[in-house]
Amino acid sequence: MPIRRLAAGLFLLCAIGIQALPHERAIAQKADGEAPAEWVQEIEKVFIRSEDCKQCHDRHYEEWKGVREQTPDLKTFGRVDAALLHGTALESPVFRTVLGLWMQTNPTPDERRRCLACHAPSTTVFPQHVEKITAQILAGKPQVEGIGCASCHMINAVEKTPGPPPTFKLSPGTTMYGPFADPEENLVHVGAQSELFRGANYCASCHFDKVKDVTQKELPGEILQGTVCQDCHMEPSTGSSTSRRGSMTRAIGRHWFRGVVIPGTLLKNRNLQAEWMPRVDIDVTKSSGAVEGTALVKVGSLPHSFPDGDPVLKQFMLIIAIKDAQGKVLAEETKRFGLPYDKILRGPIPDPFIKGGHTRKVPFTLPLAAGAVPATVEAVLNYALIPTPEPALRDKYLATLANDKERAEAKTVIEEYTQPRLLTYRAKTL
Repeated sequence: MPIRRLAAGLFLLCAIGIQALPHERAIAQKADGEAPAEWVQEIEKVFIRSEDCKQCHDRHYEEWKGVREQTPDLKTFGRVDAALLHGTALESPVFRTVLGLWMQTNPTPDERRRCLACHAPSTTVFPQHVEKITAQILAGKPQVEGIGCASCHMINAVEKTPGPPPTFKLSPGTTMYGPFADPEENLVHVGAQSELFRGANYCASCHFDKVKDVTQKELPGEILQGTVCQDCHMEPSTGSSTSRRGSMTRAIGRHWFRGVVIPGTLLKNRNLQAEWMPRVDIDVTKSSGAVEGTALVKVGSLPHSFPDGDPVLKQFMLIIAIKDAQGKVLAEETKRFGLPYDKILRGPIPDPFIKGGHTRKVPFTLPLAAGAVPATVEAVLNYALIPTPEPALRDKYLATLANDKERAEAKTVIEEYTQPRLLTYRAKTL
């Protein structure tokens, strides 16, 4: 009996130790020898750091972190079409630059909270720490995690009616939700199934401009019937989510959440290719002194807003040009669509210029010089991933950076991400 009591006591101590392990690791000293601030420890007692999840879920952790099986297309093209890993939500120099530019427009505390809600879901539980997190991001040294294991797997509900984004609801605690009906028992956390993890409404709680209705679990349309975001953006694989039970156990989704660089997705499905990309048609009339008409920007039934997953920053440029028979430009106009920095998160977020299942009608009138003979009208649709800052705003932000190296890096981000990229083109003979 004493031996049994001793064994039971040792088991209990081990169980308690294992259960406490994530919390102890979460408040452990950082690599530089300094313990995190008390407010960081407060967050990490609820939002366990993903490094702790790695102890069992090493495969998903490495995919989320970007250190496992990265293919050349992700490395090469991930930057330009914004297929950035979720694990870089706060560390990304792109996010730091955009946030720094936006902060120069003096957003209110509530607007700052809305901005961080998707990039750092923990702020929905700890809104009192938004200012401190923002300051760390701008300094290039965020201590808290952005989109990590806990912040995604503590989501157990979404809003039933469309409202201000994000629409997810977190349930802080020791229960981690996922798609499987038979989560394994363990001594670290409770596992529970949630149907949300197999629904488009889960992803749309932050990527809300991608679908027609953020409350719907299913994607509309015949082409994608029965398909949800996770089918494409969490590449299907087979194995164990804990990597502890050997291989070929059940279907799982990879956790790198790749964007449009998924190998061959568009090439192998011509219907998807046709529905994804926007198209431009031109209705035009001409008179002796001008060319008038309407450019029709169409996206098919696919509920997707190409390009990239960001619902707020995208910019679109529609260039209308009138040319003569020799190809000389007689008249040209560029129409811009997208929010400037001083309008971002001020009031309701408007629909993006390109939205699945919608047609945008853009009227134009281009005066012609006397004697000009127009032969063709051309429409070119370009996009950029972030707004181009006004020179004064750009200089104001650059002045806040600590040194010339940081300023050079910010200038590179601004230049590369505001660069127009071709989406589609159409020409019509007059």
